Amino acid sequence: MPRVYLLPNLMTAGNLFCGFMATIQIIAGSLEQQAGSSVWIRHYETSLKFILGAFIFDMLDGRLARLGGRESAFGREFDSLADLISFGLAPALLVVKIILADFPPSYRWVGGVVAFVYLVAGAMRLARFNLVAAQNEGMATKDFVGFPIPAAAGLVASITLFLLTLYENDREPGRWRYALPFLLVFLSFMMYSRIAYPSFKSIDWHSRRSIPQVLVTAILLILLVKTWRYSLAWVFIAYLIYGFVRPFISKRIREGIEEETSEDPSAERP
Repeated sequence: MPRVYLLPNLMTAGNLFCGFMATIQIIAGSLEQQAGSSVWIRHYETSLKFILGAFIFDMLDGRLARLGGRESAFGREFDSLADLISFGLAPALLVVKIILADFPPSYRWVGGVVAFVYLVAGAMRLARFNLVAAQNEGMATKDFVGFPIPAAAGLVASITLFLLTLYENDREPGRWRYALPFLLVFLSFMMYSRIAYPSFKSIDWHSRRSIPQVLVTAILLILLVKTWRYSLAWVFIAYLIYGFVRPFISKRIREGIEEETSEDPSAERP
């Protein structure tokens, strides 16, 4: 019988709850949109907040598991199932409902295909991660291979929220929303690519920074909280771009960003 640790799995359950509620809000928004009601956009905004909330829960469950030395195969599988709902199904369904509402019925199948490709790529990415993690059980992991599906969902959700905020007075997301299907296709490729992204697992309460660095970090966090509807999208975009420029950054600068040390240079990449 596998062990089930309370706190990390409660966070994973919170992740799954957010994904479930996001899906419900998307369905409610779609029904309101079909009925001609003006409140449909509020349901979509709420679904975006639930997706971003799932992202926070996903970060917490891993941190708590590592903090207490309670990482387990059960937790890894449970986390992946929750991720597939919160970061696979919910964002794909949201883009389909927002983008294709004005399309002729004969073309709406295109959105379904795009969303399904994103969902399959996310599922394959999670399956690959679990397989490699099981093979490298007990070995240090500092990198993700392929763009993580929580970050992909966070990027889709934050950009969509940004567009809804910009066009809130007009009650429409605007023409820029038609870029979202292309973003899903691109992220589908990125999730199953071989591009390495830092997991930032080495950054914790024991990470050491100088006083100026701590102050700058605090200021940036405050600005992020105050302007999160606009700034979150840029954070996820920066992370996406970082994977491309990372190989060209000097080792010293890269270690400073990712809090890596030279004690474990042979960390595997899940």
